[in-house]
Amino acid sequence: MTIDPTTRDRALGAFYGLALGDALGMPTQLMSREDVVRAYGTVTGFEPAGADNPVSAGMPAGAVTDDTDQAVIVARLLVEGGGHIDPLRFAHELLDWEKAMKAKGSFDLLGPSTKAALDLVARGVPTQEAGRTGTTNGAAMRVTPVGIAFRAGPTEAFLDRVVESCQVTHDTTVGIAGAAAVAAAVSTGVAGGTLEDAVGAAVEAARAGARRGHWIAGADIASRIAWATDLVRGVPEAEALDLVCSLVGTSVASQESVPAAFAVLSVAGGDPWRSTLLAANLGGDSDTIGAIAGAVAGSVAGLRGLPAGAVDTLRTVNGLELEPLTERLLALR
Repeated sequence: MTIDPTTRDRALGAFYGLALGDALGMPTQLMSREDVVRAYGTVTGFEPAGADNPVSAGMPAGAVTDDTDQAVIVARLLVEGGGHIDPLRFAHELLDWEKAMKAKGSFDLLGPSTKAALDLVARGVPTQEAGRTGTTNGAAMRVTPVGIAFRAGPTEAFLDRVVESCQVTHDTTVGIAGAAAVAAAVSTGVAGGTLEDAVGAAVEAARAGARRGHWIAGADIASRIAWATDLVRGVPEAEALDLVCSLVGTSVASQESVPAAFAVLSVAGGDPWRSTLLAANLGGDSDTIGAIAGAVAGSVAGLRGLPAGAVDTLRTVNGLELEPLTERLLALR
């Protein structure tokens, strides 16, 4: 199969953009914006994690976290499954990943929704029931390969693919809506869309995704993405970051971090480097916000739109070689 060079470039931009935002946000995760300013002034590039960071202490500059690792797992399972993800195998892959992280002495482990769901699976609860309370951004942070592998339309068929990547851990209206927004935005960018197109696709997919899964009381993600992007439009960067922290929110809740990612995209005009740096300066769940923003921005700008030196750093520090996996995802498309 011959893959169009522009499509390939945009798909690689999405995958490496995810890793870029993840690595830039790694040292500032779980910090308040005020503490980020105190410790780093303004984050302008890759930084090592501080010794007192409860999750990333000891990680070197340019290191990626669970966002990238789990996206690679999703990509591999999609390819090996011919476009489908077996939920039980996915559960075991995530448990094996955490076991390996613990063996390395890492504190970068499974998130709260994923951990709770996999504990249920380990106790024999069916995979279709394990994720019925998962509302955090774990599904959204790892869904980029779905956007690379599949076109965003028709919507319901695309959502079927998104749900497969969510079900075992985040089978809720909120979890699926957040993941659907990210996957649709990435898919639209890979297909040649503009940032405006990608955001529009995200809102539409989030609205449709909120009709899937177990109902959870929570703010509508589609509405919050549209609101958050408007909130910061034309606002100076420092003021915009303060608005994101105080009004949009930067926690692991899907209703906060997913709209926050689209907000920084709005501030940066979709520039991948600027978007991911802004996310890093937010604090909170900065690595996931950065990963989402980087994936969407990268899908529009392409790999050529990412700083070559930064991509080289990601490859060197993490041993990342995403080209073969990305090409196999595109073969599914």
